Amino acid sequence: AGHVVLVVLAIVSRFKVAGPNEAFIITGRRGKTSQDLSGQKVVTGSGVFVVPFVQSLSKLDLSSRRITVNIRGAVSKQGIKLNVDGIAIVKVGGDEDSIRAAAQRFLSQQGQVEVFTTEVLAGALRSIVGTLTVEEIIRDRASFATQVADVTESALTGQGLVLDTFQIQDVTDDGTYLQDLGRPEAARVQQDATIAEADAKRTAEQRRIAAEQDIVIAQRTLALKQSEIKAETDAAAAT
Repeated sequence: AGHVVLVVLAIVSRFKVAGPNEAFIITGRRGKTSQDLSGQKVVTGSGVFVVPFVQSLSKLDLSSRRITVNIRGAVSKQGIKLNVDGIAIVKVGGDEDSIRAAAQRFLSQQGQVEVFTTEVLAGALRSIVGTLTVEEIIRDRASFATQVADVTESALTGQGLVLDTFQIQDVTDDGTYLQDLGRPEAARVQQDATIAEADAKRTAEQRRIAAEQDIVIAQRTLALKQSEIKAETDAAAAT
């Protein structure tokens, strides 16, 4: 009975179940499912029995990673140096081909996913900044971010990675170009505010004058009515 228990425990200990955000990479003797010529068997969302001394199991993290991408001194189309800050959400693709590609590149050093993604996005940012004016970048950050995502797609998918989102958080410069660029707009806003304030004061004054005129007219009408009543009263008394 003791031997049976030991055998059962050994079998149970070698049966592994993959979590929702991880993939198992089984290497060793070739199995019949989810295995290619590289000898890797991919297991996601289910369990697998790992043959002792014959197969080995490694885990690949499939969770989304939030990556900050910062570049400094990227030269725009006009020669203006810009600093661009962006945020990317990247993860290993959910299909077996992507998992195998990511495992071959990052399995032993999964922290390199962030490093690789940062390098790819930073290179694309610098390249695309050079094709756009500062005004184009500032006017439509979403389009700018989309161009970066499109350029990096093939490089990332080649390593089994998927770029879920990429957003531009901030664009600055070390000089005064952006500040000077915003001055005309700030002046226009100030001018509109001044005009609106003057219009509001003029409207309020017009309403005050109209109210005073209404009071004067009402008082005059009342005085005339009182005079008519007095005249009628005096006539009746005389009669």
